[in-house]
Amino acid sequence: MPKSSRHRAVVLNIFSLLVVLELSQNSRADDASMKKLVEQVVTAGGGEARLLKLFRMKERLAVSSDPSVKGNERVSVLEPPKHWWLGKNDRVKNEKEPATFLVWGWTLNALVDEKSNLQSLDEIKINDKPAFGIRVSETITPPMDLYFDQEAKRLARIQWRTDRHEFSDWKEADGAWYASKCVGYKLATGKQWYQTEILELERLKELPAGLTRE
Repeated sequence: MPKSSRHRAVVLNIFSLLVVLELSQNSRADDASMKKLVEQVVTAGGGEARLLKLFRMKERLAVSSDPSVKGNERVSVLEPPKHWWLGKNDRVKNEKEPATFLVWGWTLNALVDEKSNLQSLDEIKINDKPAFGIRVSETITPPMDLYFDQEAKRLARIQWRTDRHEFSDWKEADGAWYASKCVGYKLATGKQWYQTEILELERLKELPAGLTRE
């Protein structure tokens, strides 16, 4: 090989190595930054040990574009993302209910699942307040975008599939902090299509009698 060609090859190899090292350093920095964000939002939710995994909730749900509609009460037992019981009916098994992943995101457990791939999103404003976003993929399909209030580090919005879900009115149950109100909007029209309020929430240590995991 001519001397000039060997020189170019050496330069290219060094350049390639520098690019790889820079990408590796950037990746580690991004991982550290994401880890810090997740720690902050999970801490705001009460800490990873207190996140809701199996729980019973009583809610008032109104599927309507009219905010004045009061809606009806229902009681659910949830173990997202795999189970959501209404009475003895497991909605995930029998109805293939995708909203169980929405609940999983709301509990923040999707963020700490080791199989989740997390990606930072551009900052936006929600109700004139800055919010940062985290996209969850691999464990949720299609990817789910969660947005958190920049100051409080609490969940403000989930955007997923064809809907946007706005959260408010934070409450505490057995060390877990959760948004007790949610209003859902269709992305295509921007119009409300449901609203729900959690009236009661109880952490469960075991599955209630009569319910089964299959």
